[in-house]
Amino acid sequence: MAKSTRNSGKQWTTQEVAKLKTLARQKTPARVIGLKLGRTLRAIYNKAFEKGIQLKPTHPSRSK
Repeated sequence: MAKSTRNSGKQWTTQEVAKLKTLARQKTPARVIGLKLGRTLRAIYNKAFEKGIQLKPTHPSRSK
């Protein structure tokens, strides 16, 4: 999967943080959030941690 980093290195806008919160609430995977916001996966996780936003686990545990 190609990385979408069109916003890499740019400051986060209020609208981008709001979109991150909305997508996280909808349980959108972090990789998809990164593509939608043009940010690296690392940037998504860092901003979510900074803002106290819980992201859906990348690899959910499997129940047997």
